[in-house]
Amino acid sequence: MTRPIELWYWPTPNGWKISIALEEMGLPYEMKPVNIGVGEQFTPAFQAISPNGRMPAIVDPDGPDGMPLSIFESGAILQYLGAKTGKFYPHDLRGKAEVDQWLFWQVGGLGPMAGQTHHFRQYAPALTKDQRHLAYGVRRYTNETNRLYGVMDRRLADRPYLAGDYSIADMAAWPWVLPEHQGQDLADFPHLKAWHERVGSRPAVIAGRALGDDLRRNLAASGKEAEEARKVLFGQRAR
Repeated sequence: MTRPIELWYWPTPNGWKISIALEEMGLPYEMKPVNIGVGEQFTPAFQAISPNGRMPAIVDPDGPDGMPLSIFESGAILQYLGAKTGKFYPHDLRGKAEVDQWLFWQVGGLGPMAGQTHHFRQYAPALTKDQRHLAYGVRRYTNETNRLYGVMDRRLADRPYLAGDYSIADMAAWPWVLPEHQGQDLADFPHLKAWHERVGSRPAVIAGRALGDDLRRNLAASGKEAEEARKVLFGQRAR
């Protein structure tokens, strides 16, 4: 019997990538919450799995050689799961290259840029009293996210998914399209909007996106608890 994969997780876009993939691939898994608002990502036990101190990470008890294998970095996890199951990740070199380039584009571009947009628009106002310093960051990253939305919109003009067929590239990108938090209007990107709805209607995406919703705290909220969580998350408190 296949033993469940340990998913070290918190409900954020990077976490959703992997919960969605596990649901899509039909792999049994067990969630191991990593509360990033109280600093659990900095514990020695977690950093033994994820040396960078970031989630998600997985431990596959049935690794390629029959021994447990731990993997950190969401892009590497997606490639591993796709190769392990033979699902949503092509076997041929051309197909694999199509998927990889969009997966790496998300990991190196859409995720970091949209994440900074989200930070400056949602969290940063609660972190500083001098709001004047925020204007450049808000403008810079909102505009770059707009550009990246445009890249996706053009790509999706003549195909239903980023690499043609539905793949781990779509699972990686979909959670990071959060227009309400990133100052964007999907009406300006009709092909992206149709793709976002198409992917978002998949039962496995719905299930993966909902995983751990009850765990999440609103770090943009006011109050002492939220303030302490922001200090931990954004490196303002010594560890």
